[in-house]
Amino acid sequence: MAALAACAAAGSAELATVRVSSFPNAKALPLHAGVERGIFARHGLALRLSFTENSTRQREGLAAGEFDLVHAAVDNAVAMVETAKKDVLIVTGGDSGMNEFFVQADVRSFADLRGRKLVVDAPNTAYAIQAKKILLKHGLKDGRDYTVVPVGRGELRLKAMAENSDYAAAILNLPFTIQAEQLGMKSLGNTVDILGPYQANGAFALRDWVESNGPLLERYIAAYVESLRWVRRPENRAECAAILMDKLKIPREVAERTYRLLVDPVRGFTPDAQFDMEGFRNLLALRAEIEGGGTPPPAEKYLDLSYYRRAIGTLGNR
Repeated sequence: MAALAACAAAGSAELATVRVSSFPNAKALPLHAGVERGIFARHGLALRLSFTENSTRQREGLAAGEFDLVHAAVDNAVAMVETAKKDVLIVTGGDSGMNEFFVQADVRSFADLRGRKLVVDAPNTAYAIQAKKILLKHGLKDGRDYTVVPVGRGELRLKAMAENSDYAAAILNLPFTIQAEQLGMKSLGNTVDILGPYQANGAFALRDWVESNGPLLERYIAAYVESLRWVRRPENRAECAAILMDKLKIPREVAERTYRLLVDPVRGFTPDAQFDMEGFRNLLALRAEIEGGGTPPPAEKYLDLSYYRRAIGTLGNR
């Protein structure tokens, strides 16, 4: 079930509620920090945050109006447009995924995955597509040389691998990469190093909601970016680690290592949640190749970054 967290600041009756769905991983840190530090409240917002079991359920929930905004891999927004025929807009960037291709200890190379099982969130979007492309680069084809098993979000993929060695590989991100390493599993590489730039996490919503709630969306984006800036400041490291320990139920050592990787200038959060257009075009090309979509549509079909630009303009140095 979705876990709920509400921004319960004084005077919350006067705050505008924004319903946000995310994944319960380390990349939700700016959302948690923004609530705890009162940043969303200072922007006049009460954040109602829910966590999803998997991206399929999340996409269905957004389409059904169960929440207003999603923070997840933006490939899911593309899937909603192209597969579910829902009118969705991506409104921010976020990061390049912080993803690594993890395997069981007995796997020495990608070739050893022949005849094995790959665990994924949803089989036809985002990081599953990345995994399929990586394996294809090493001569392994989905359905012929290995089996795809959908199990859900990152913690569930790690749990599946920890409990069953038949599950040989998965794309993982923080903090699950660190926990996988502690369990004796190993990384065969960072997905960006293997596949090139990739626009992973970002915020997206139904077009009708975006166009009906422009000023509210701009306040939300401004609050999120301000929260992200707070997270990335070195003087807030200890408090961020404490939030990670509390929300993810991980030990201090894992939380501190996770934080250092989250703010890594190359692989961590993209400053100010900027959108990576090159990475997004690569995403569209990858989806077209693996999912058989032909020539990828123009990137602009899925984007409206005007709200982001206006929101950033209100922040200054905050």
